[in-house]
Amino acid sequence: MLQQIPKQPIYSTNERNIIKTIIQETMKHNRNNLSRTAAYLDFYKQFSEIEWAFLAHMVSRNAGWNMTDLKGSLLGKILTTEDAELFFAFLERGNWLIFQDAYPQLLVYKESVRSGQNLFHLLSAMDISYFMEVVWNYFYQKKDRHLLSTALIINEQSYIEKRVIQHNDYQLEIFKSAEFKMQEFLQLNQILFPYREDHEVKLMGQSVNHFASLDDRIKLGKRLYYLLFEQQQYSRIFEWANYQRHTGSRADFWPHLFHTIKEDTPGKLTSANLEGCTIKPNSTRIYSPSLMDAWPNSKQKKAETGDWYTHEKDVNYLKKEKLDVIGDITKEYCHTLEKIQLAAIAKEALS
Repeated sequence: MLQQIPKQPIYSTNERNIIKTIIQETMKHNRNNLSRTAAYLDFYKQFSEIEWAFLAHMVSRNAGWNMTDLKGSLLGKILTTEDAELFFAFLERGNWLIFQDAYPQLLVYKESVRSGQNLFHLLSAMDISYFMEVVWNYFYQKKDRHLLSTALIINEQSYIEKRVIQHNDYQLEIFKSAEFKMQEFLQLNQILFPYREDHEVKLMGQSVNHFASLDDRIKLGKRLYYLLFEQQQYSRIFEWANYQRHTGSRADFWPHLFHTIKEDTPGKLTSANLEGCTIKPNSTRIYSPSLMDAWPNSKQKKAETGDWYTHEKDVNYLKKEKLDVIGDITKEYCHTLEKIQLAAIAKEALS
């Protein structure tokens, strides 16, 4: 049974130096979505037993695609400039917060392996949940990959619950707005895992439903972990991710459909150029900019302190569930693109 730590421990000079180095290294890689996403993959390639790191890499790629969609030729025509900036701030804050909480945990594990010493008592100095300290200690002894990955899924979603999802800024400006409901329906409803098969890139993934629900986000994370590591496409997904550098543009996975340069002439969308997963003859590809072209780096305010773990019932999320998940999401994603296109055409017709 998890219980709260009674008091703050005292650290040696060497331990304080380790903590300082980890904080500096985390800040270095927490500049933007590109640097975070690359850091997750680099870590996973060194420590493949920490499977959550690769899941985080793939989900972070999707966060980057969501960010650049806000400036793309489809969703960019639906949202106002103010709305796009607000949605970007929301996505960036969540991506930033998860990294600044999770990456120190990965680095403490790295240092524990390097030194041959269990150093997870240092996590409390970086405001990491006691829940994760207990789980990391268990993993250090038992090497239960599934349990650790599930715990990190629970941790990341619980960590952002009050800091982003229930935060007054986003509750008032995003979650209660009609625009966000449309945004969630049209854009934030699929997480994609591209992989190459028979000379084409296909998509595995899951739809995101009820994004504001902590319980649903944790269950989604479990399904994504299952798809990534307990299905047959892991090696192909990893091969694609290792080969394809993350730029934030959806041209990373489907260059036949997306392009980082605007190919169309300025003006309105007068007709649909998408038909399923293909571009109609003599039509231009969808503009999907790189992250560096879409958004400048943003300075984030310090994360709110406090341990999210306050109820023992949260431990129940660690239970392993039997999942029956259909992973092929290629056609569903293509239908989503068509919906976004029709919404963009409809909005322009009314403007």
